[in-house]
Parts: sequence; structure tokens; C-alpha cells
Amino acid sequence: MSDDADVSPEVRLRAVEDDDLDVLFDQQADPEATAMAAFPARDRERFDAHWVRIRLDDTVVLRTILADGVVAGNIGSWQDDGRRLIGYWIGREYWGRGVATQALALLVSEVSARPLHAHVAVHNIGSIRVLQKCGFTRDHVQEAQAPEPEDGIEEFIFVLAG
Repeated sequence: MSDDADVSPEVRLRAVEDDDLDVLFDQQADPEATAMAAFPARDRERFDAHWVRIRLDDTVVLRTILADGVVAGNIGSWQDDGRRLIGYWIGREYWGRGVATQALALLVSEVSARPLHAHVAVHNIGSIRVLQKCGFTRDHVQEAQAPEPEDGIEEFIFVLAG
């Protein structure tokens, strides 16, 4: 590993562009990433339909994450069942380099609604650390009230309150 890999890249967010979608599709199809996120990959038809729908929804805040000018993933915030959620997907080649933490900090400063909620698989230690670094804390009350997951995947719920 070179010294450059130890340096956090410059991270910025911008609106999702059509040219980003091929990279984002490949990232969400990575078997190691889907296992870590405990979220199934979509085939191309379902992926495209999903992105058309969310890009047309004015209530969704959706951004491409750029690391040193290169598409590194995506991040967004949306309403679900009366709560404002956040989520992100980072290409595996950017894991452990501070990209997700920087991107989440940028999104949190852009989205003023509070509280913000995030669901994370209990085994996704990297994502848990990202949330904690950005001020999110576990919501044990919501976790206790949540129904047993239908898919059997245990999740923590994190909240950024203020």
C-alpha cells in the first residue's frame, strides 16, 4: 500500500448525474459490499427504476460522493414513516479512508431536519464508526420497539438529535 492510500482524499458532494449511474450500479453489485451492508444488490432494470424514482422525488436529498474528483459512492436523506432517514454507499476501494465520514458530515450540514435516523447492520462496524464520528448515537428505545426483522438481519438504529 502506498503512502497516498493513508491520506484522506478531498471529499465533496454534488447532484447525481446520469454518468454516475454506471459506477453506482457496480458499487451496489459488489458482493462484499452487499454482505457488509446486509442489503441485496439490484439487477440493472430494478436499479435504474429505483434511481429514476428517487431522482424525481423532491423530498429526497440525493448526492454523489466525489473523492479527489472521482465518484466514490452516493449519500442521501429521505422521509420514511414520519422519520427523516439517511443512508450512504461507498465503493469498497474507498473504505477506511475517511470518505464516508467526510461525506456524512457534509450531508448533515446540508440537511437541517432533525432528528436524522440511520439503520445499520450490527456487523457493519465501519459504518457504525462513521455514524458515531458524526454525532449519531444508538437509539435503544426505538430498537426495543422495532418488530423482529422479517429478513433476520439485526440492525442498530442511530439518531442525530440536535
